[in-house]
Amino acid sequence: MFDILMYLFENYIHSDMEVVVNHDELTDELTRAGFHQQEIHKALAWLEGLADLKDSDAKAYLNRSPQGATRAFTAAEVARLDAECRGFMMYLEQLGVLDFATREMVIDRVMELDTPEFNLDDLKWVILMVLFNVPGHEDAYDQMEGLLFEEPEGLLH
Repeated sequence: MFDILMYLFENYIHSDMEVVVNHDELTDELTRAGFHQQEIHKALAWLEGLADLKDSDAKAYLNRSPQGATRAFTAAEVARLDAECRGFMMYLEQLGVLDFATREMVIDRVMELDTPEFNLDDLKWVILMVLFNVPGHEDAYDQMEGLLFEEPEGLLH
């Protein structure tokens, strides 16, 4: 499923190609690309879930940013998001790339992934997909894209 999301992001969203709106055409294209029907449907449902997070009810909940609150992760979230992933999200919050709402959207989308393994690189792509789909977060998307694609120069200590 995650491979399909990556395929869609790289071939439609991240490029300048026009996005296919018709689910049947998109499903046919993904099938021709070698993906299985069941995984295609899961990926499309995941994308619909992301779109649903922007509706009025979810948006009202997500926009209630508690001042000074600490995020406690559930056992399932800790099992999916290791310490490196959780630390990276905290780092992005400190940089201003993620806020309360986008962090919760990222966690929601990570937990909905149907994949046995999940790592920091996967998390970065999910964050990029979420930021791309949230209006008003263009600067945060650009920052995250820079963190994802830029290679460090010089020696790392």
